[in-house]
Amino acid sequence: MGASAAVLLALGASAQPAPAPAPIGETSRKPCILLILADDLGYGDLGCYGQKNIKTPNLDQLAAEGMRFTSFYAGSSLSAPSRTALLTGMDTGHARNRGLEIVPLQIKDVTIAQILKAAGYNTMAAGKWGLGDIAPPGRKGFDEWVGFLNDPESQSYYPELFSRTSEHEDRQISNPLNLNGKKGRYADDLFCDAAINFMKFSNPEYYNYYRPWFGLVSFTIPYASPESGPQSAAGAEVRSDAPYSDYAWTPAEKTRAAMITLLDSYVGKMLDQLKELKNDRNTIVIFTSVTGPQHDAEIDPARFNSTGSLRGFKHDLYEGGIRVPLIVRWPLEIKPGSVSDLPCAAWDILPTLAEAAHTSGPANIDGISLMPTLLGGVQTNRHDYLYWESHDHGFKQAVRLGDWKMVRPDTGARLEVYNLKDDPGETRNVADQNPAVVAKITAALETARTDDPNWPVSDATAPGGK
Repeated sequence: MGASAAVLLALGASAQPAPAPAPIGETSRKPCILLILADDLGYGDLGCYGQKNIKTPNLDQLAAEGMRFTSFYAGSSLSAPSRTALLTGMDTGHARNRGLEIVPLQIKDVTIAQILKAAGYNTMAAGKWGLGDIAPPGRKGFDEWVGFLNDPESQSYYPELFSRTSEHEDRQISNPLNLNGKKGRYADDLFCDAAINFMKFSNPEYYNYYRPWFGLVSFTIPYASPESGPQSAAGAEVRSDAPYSDYAWTPAEKTRAAMITLLDSYVGKMLDQLKELKNDRNTIVIFTSVTGPQHDAEIDPARFNSTGSLRGFKHDLYEGGIRVPLIVRWPLEIKPGSVSDLPCAAWDILPTLAEAAHTSGPANIDGISLMPTLLGGVQTNRHDYLYWESHDHGFKQAVRLGDWKMVRPDTGARLEVYNLKDDPGETRNVADQNPAVVAKITAALETARTDDPNWPVSDATAPGGK
């Protein structure tokens, strides 16, 4: 039984075990990999990153048992570009998606799953894809997938239908507990169950031989749709606002906190399953977020300090919009309680996992492997700089070069420069005082991006600005 059966069981259907395939020759000890994504979780939303009011015991424990990164960045301040960067190893100067309008992934785009599948991994994904249906997950390396293909589908937490794709079929499946307006099955519950069932039926003990697996679980929480209303209304729903029901908070604040604690509980369930299967020591567990948190008028920014006192929110290229948690646990290899301040980003995930799987990714990507840092060594292959651009009601750019951060906040705007070492909140623009830094960043901007007809840039946004 493989990922197909995992999805069926998650939906409440029955499945019979398939005959175990013959052993694949010499026993492989490549690690299994579980990649968990949150949607719109801020740098300061977890206890291990300083959160005081929201309970996240499982993620805090994950950080205590692995490595916590303090200068990790999402691929973008927008969902689709960020997912594209993570899956393909390309930053938004080169990736297919760079803005609000989603450009579907194409057949020629190579993803993490395709690389790992070619290296002998069973693969599955559950949750939000958000990258169109021209090349859905089943054609991008996932043996099986269930979830939301496009962003509009993910607006409901109690959907009647899910998309399901595999290498041989693309179709929609009914969620019977939610038909006719019923709210019987929460979407993210299903995604968690699908991941757990996949782990069970991909377990080496089940097949009596070792074949590694890769699971991507892309939760929709704690995302709240701005099109649907504030988090206290249709924009976000939870089965219960416990354990915060009696708190003197706004409904939106209770909902967001409950979503994050629910997400934490999913992580706990998956970790418990790994331990039960005796497969936790050689499984790499990675947790991160697709973007920073949304701004919500019904949530007092001081209530949760979701950005960790960093400036900006989702849609911004200031730190609060793109700096996010990254936790990596691999008990066989990573020292517990490790902390790294290495500047790195979502496009580094692909080459890192490729190296862990004893293979390699495409040669023309922007990411670098973080394996030296994870293994406690010296990271000699550092980025010269990190680059972002965003076509989001204008053209925005950002560069991190060492401790220096440049932001162009809008079309044609002059460069703002901040020293993150002295001013992590980006409160003091020191561009005028540091002409040499401005010159260095301007030079980087001249080569940081490739032209793309989907993402035109006017003369007004040339590197020097107005």
